[in-house]
Amino acid sequence: MKRVAVYCGSATPADPTYIDMAKSVGRGLAERGIGVVYGGGRLGLMGAVADAALEAGGEVIGIIPQALVDAEVAHRGLTELHVVPGMHQRKQAFTDLSDGFVTIAGGTGTMDELWEALSWAQLGYHADPVGLLNTGGYYDELVAFWEKMGRVGFLRPQHRDLLIVDTTLDGLLDKMAAHRPTQPIVRMNASDL
Repeated sequence: MKRVAVYCGSATPADPTYIDMAKSVGRGLAERGIGVVYGGGRLGLMGAVADAALEAGGEVIGIIPQALVDAEVAHRGLTELHVVPGMHQRKQAFTDLSDGFVTIAGGTGTMDELWEALSWAQLGYHADPVGLLNTGGYYDELVAFWEKMGRVGFLRPQHRDLLIVDTTLDGLLDKMAAHRPTQPIVRMNASDL
């Protein structure tokens, strides 16, 4: 993987372990020579990932909607900053510029990005690995829900491995590097659906 999209929160939680984890992710990606594509903000976990990657000599590409530039939250010290009209174009740019997706702690926007990356992989709009860094058990319930979708039958057996989970960045990146695309829905027969 040359670049990964990093999905994370723009908030700064009171618990400093979240910012520390974000810095570790940015630094870890840069040390592996993996560029960061992210939401282009300077605040919260987003800013921490970007700053740490830049400090470690990494490439950081921000994709930010004009409305957030107008709100003065754009990070102006990136390798590249792309300003787009809205969120749909932002998520398309994440997919176009990345070879994989890493989700770390975040809120609603982070979940939107993660689920879209998974949905697009399931449909066949991309074949890149989708990783979830479950540091400190932050995503335990989400992982349990993913597994429940499979047990109930809303997640096809061939798509259950689309969500790649680990508790460490190194472990997650190793699993993502070993990822093999599954059969997407667009290549399935109607009788298989």
